[in-house]
Amino acid sequence: MRYVDEYRSGKIALDLSQRIESVLEPGRKYKLMEVCGGHTHTIYKHGIENLLPPAVDLIHGPGCPVCVIPMGRIDDAIAIAERPNVIFTTFGDMMRVPGGNGSLLEAKARGADVRMVYSPLDALRIARENPERETVFFAIGFETTTPSTALTLLRARSEGIRNFFVFANHVTIIPAIRAILGSPDLRLDGFIGPGHVSTVIGTVPYRFIAESYGKPLVVAGFEPLDVLQAAYMVLLQLAEGRCEVENQYTRVVREAGNPRALEAIAETMELRTTFEWRGLGFISQSALALRVEFADWDAERRYDVPGVRVADPKACQCGEVLKGVIKPWECKVFGTACTPERPIGTCMVSSEGACAAYYNYGRFTRRLETVAT
Repeated sequence: MRYVDEYRSGKIALDLSQRIESVLEPGRKYKLMEVCGGHTHTIYKHGIENLLPPAVDLIHGPGCPVCVIPMGRIDDAIAIAERPNVIFTTFGDMMRVPGGNGSLLEAKARGADVRMVYSPLDALRIARENPERETVFFAIGFETTTPSTALTLLRARSEGIRNFFVFANHVTIIPAIRAILGSPDLRLDGFIGPGHVSTVIGTVPYRFIAESYGKPLVVAGFEPLDVLQAAYMVLLQLAEGRCEVENQYTRVVREAGNPRALEAIAETMELRTTFEWRGLGFISQSALALRVEFADWDAERRYDVPGVRVADPKACQCGEVLKGVIKPWECKVFGTACTPERPIGTCMVSSEGACAAYYNYGRFTRRLETVAT
């Protein structure tokens, strides 16, 4: 299968594994963070960790869009969904994320009109088909999904649809990486940069990581050979004493990103002063809100949103997993009280969450390693 098999060659994977081994400094340990949840799933699904030398440790970053939404925002969403005359629309993963007052799926069971959609345009269609009711779209995600929300807002305005509202929770990746770099808990040698986000923002915004923090970053695609090659490129930079931003995903990512998508975002949204991230706390200018020009479509202006902070369950260690401080299996409730069927934390809910990835693809491998040792 073209464009798939050529990125999954076992022979090339073994060659890359040997190249990685050849550039390592004897006795040195390496920690590389894969920022994107999509990379985490590729790593576990295809056994990438087993192809890396023991000296190379992959750390899972905060790039899962569902995982970083704090519980208080889930409660805000439920409060909107349970209002009379509201049709609340959201992506499937978000329906199962627990807040302090249950989940949107439980709100639906209590009678709220919560509907799963595949895109904000689906939500706009629902609004168009139900003019007597108010349709709200729960907008989440990084720069990957933000353009689709922005373009939907522009369409709603051009069509004059006034019963459509956006509950904006879009976040931006650069402030999160900056927060991680400033964390005393974590020592990293380099980054495997997110591919999807980079199709929109390009590679230029990452330069501060190399220039100010002295860490190399390589933007990578999502096939197994993409991730392996990116790891090799990061480690080769370290071996050669270089520190740069490089692009492994050249078949998709351009240095300047997608100007049309960036224009749509800039026309409809602006940076919030601050925003709470699950596990990372409040990070200044790390999320987007609708511009005043789009106030008529802003759910936070339309409804009385509680805005209450909710502490994560004490047993859940999603915060430490998101910061890369612990591995998923080191969480006290991983695979026991917290499973994909009955998740406690967001990392087990989302299809891009590190805990779900490891539970689905890696937990038996880990068990075998434990038995062997």
